[in-house]
Amino acid sequence: MRSSLFRLSLFAILSSFVLAAVGVSAADAAKPPAKKPVVLYSRAFNAQGEARYLADGTFKDVLGQLARTFEVRVSDRPLDRALLQDVSVVVIANPSDKAAGTNPPPRHMLAVDILNLRQYVEKGGGLIVMGNQENHNLEIAHFNSLLASFGLQFTNVYTDAKKLVIPKTTPVIGGLRWAYYTGNQVLVKPDHRAKARSLVDNDLAQKPDKGPRDAAGSLLAVAEPGQGRVAVITDAGWLTNDALSGKGIGEVAIKDHDNLEIMRRLLNWAARAAQQ
Repeated sequence: MRSSLFRLSLFAILSSFVLAAVGVSAADAAKPPAKKPVVLYSRAFNAQGEARYLADGTFKDVLGQLARTFEVRVSDRPLDRALLQDVSVVVIANPSDKAAGTNPPPRHMLAVDILNLRQYVEKGGGLIVMGNQENHNLEIAHFNSLLASFGLQFTNVYTDAKKLVIPKTTPVIGGLRWAYYTGNQVLVKPDHRAKARSLVDNDLAQKPDKGPRDAAGSLLAVAEPGQGRVAVITDAGWLTNDALSGKGIGEVAIKDHDNLEIMRRLLNWAARAAQQ
């Protein structure tokens, strides 16, 4: 019995020395691991039967990679208070305008959705919204009713696919390379109370890989309403499996990019307010 107690005491002493050597106290070692921020990939505004950007389809790789840092959830339920209760960031990709095939029409942004999302963000939640180019059934009119609360609006001005090297002076994602696969633009309302501002403007000196459309304007804009953070991105294809792998989309393949790291940093930025 004494021998057993001696071994236990010796083990405790040695453990304390080891923890101290690596700068960890016994109390800290006993704490449970830090909880990952919760990222909710919402399909609430995507048409039933819409195969683009599915969590187990073209978004499988990005969500799998992000699950190393975040707790990733997927839901097509309406974004009510119960669903948003412990969510750090909501991600919405390409809200649908019309029904897919013979399926029922998709849910458009309703007054109750706007109220729930505004309250969620203003209390510290994060929101990332991604649109896409024409022919991707993107709903703008109703969704802009929400974005107007943050001083932002989707427009129907387009920029063709290009690799953008983001200036090093850009906050959050400066110096990274963005493989941008065609999208619309964000109109930013100056002096809005939500501190709306463009994060990435289209650099006309960097030409599209293919296609003539290359208008000046914002491709990625952010806002900070209340205690929360919002990012609006004018492409959703940049996170698909084929974009991340460098295989490309259509006839354009942009390699040597930092798309995954850009999304990871944007999620961390958007989640930070919720984690404080």
